[in-house]
Amino acid sequence: MRQLTFIKPGQLEWHDVPAPQLAADTDALVKPLLVARCDLDLYIASGFVPYPGPFAFGHECVGVVTEAGPKSGVVPGQRVVVPFQLSCGRCAPCRRGFTNSCEAFAPRAAYGLKPTSGVEYGGALSDLMHVSFADHMLVPLPDDVDPHDAASAADNMPDGWRAVGPHLAERPGASVLVIGGAALSVGLYAAGLAKHLGAKRVLYLDDDADRRARAEAMGVTAEPLNLAARAAKPKAADGGSPLARLAAPYEQFEITVDAAGDPKALNFLIASTAPNGVSTSVAIYFGETTPMPLLRMYGKGITFHTGRVHARAALPAVLATLRHGAFCAHCVTSRTVPFSEAVEAMTDPGAKIVFTAEAD
Repeated sequence: MRQLTFIKPGQLEWHDVPAPQLAADTDALVKPLLVARCDLDLYIASGFVPYPGPFAFGHECVGVVTEAGPKSGVVPGQRVVVPFQLSCGRCAPCRRGFTNSCEAFAPRAAYGLKPTSGVEYGGALSDLMHVSFADHMLVPLPDDVDPHDAASAADNMPDGWRAVGPHLAERPGASVLVIGGAALSVGLYAAGLAKHLGAKRVLYLDDDADRRARAEAMGVTAEPLNLAARAAKPKAADGGSPLARLAAPYEQFEITVDAAGDPKALNFLIASTAPNGVSTSVAIYFGETTPMPLLRMYGKGITFHTGRVHARAALPAVLATLRHGAFCAHCVTSRTVPFSEAVEAMTDPGAKIVFTAEAD
């Protein structure tokens, strides 16, 4: 079968590889129909994240079942979302919803990301994907959800949802601040989902004009980050002492989301988090250490979350937001191209690229 293979930064190639086969009663084979470019894919393809090749590429997928074992829970012809992380649904972490750390697979097991686990599980930019524990893994695509809207439901959309959805459920109508940047689409999904889920105020800050326009298309207030100017505002009120600086007069938000990947923006985000607020970083910081304003966080009682999303556990809630086109997921998509153009389009700077399988 055909498989897009990452060789090295700037070099992806279509290779002919053996097609996967069913190996257990709970297995299924899925033909990808729509594959979204994860934000991380851009940085791997461009070399910012120095992953060694070769390995199968792509991991955000909506597909159709082509073969199914008798205990797979799915049938051929069924449209499904394939979560990017592999999980069994049976082990203790999975039963607790910690599907990013399933005991049945290598740590950090994922499609299209062999370097994270050291094991090749295949990729979504292929003719077929092999899915173990399909009775747990595969999530049927509701008839009233547009497959194009769900193209990123395997990874980046759940990543944005987990930063706002559970917290808004606990704090209905809370205010939300999202700082966009390195996590191109995840920050946009977080902002748009916050608006969709009833936040009373959503502010999206990003110095990229295109992403601001996409946020505004989802009904979100969007402004340039202009961090230097914003960071200068509270200096007169700092008062000189560390404790006085805890009350720096930034606008305060109950829920804040860091998609910037910039320590300075992260510190501004923490300063903008209200007392007893909750802050989530969906960005990846690749340095050994990242400065954090722990005194400010301690004084304000801030809860801070970081870590990999539990994609499979979040999928039902994410798909619920997409029913009848309620959440404007396509507002984030900057370009749709066929699989055959994936090599050239992979390093497009747009927020979200969606690849479509050509007809057989």
